[in-house]
Amino acid sequence: MLRTMLKAKIAGLTVTDTQLNYRGSITLDEALLEKADILPGEQVEVLNLYNGERFTTYTIKGKRGSGCAVLNGPAARLGEVGDKIIVLCYGLFDNAESRRVKPRIIQVHGKNKAKR
Repeated sequence: MLRTMLKAKIAGLTVTDTQLNYRGSITLDEALLEKADILPGEQVEVLNLYNGERFTTYTIKGKRGSGCAVLNGPAARLGEVGDKIIVLCYGLFDNAESRRVKPRIIQVHGKNKAKR
């Protein structure tokens, strides 16, 4: 049996832009993706704290150090610049692994920079 478990969480993000006329996805600062061990193209769930929207999409690598958190395509309708969001990433683990998995929790502040 495989269990779906939280693998990574980026909390405290602020939406920096929306791009409606795009293929879809969320663009995140490359440094944050690496810190959370989330790959470009990996499926994520985005939670908008301001309007309660919750949606699934995939990640696109943004410019390192930019602090970008851009909602693209249809996701652009689910948030506005300035909204606070949480990005969750899950993994499939066998029963034994699921009891040992320790998700990477990245808390950001200010301009979407990871707290130390």
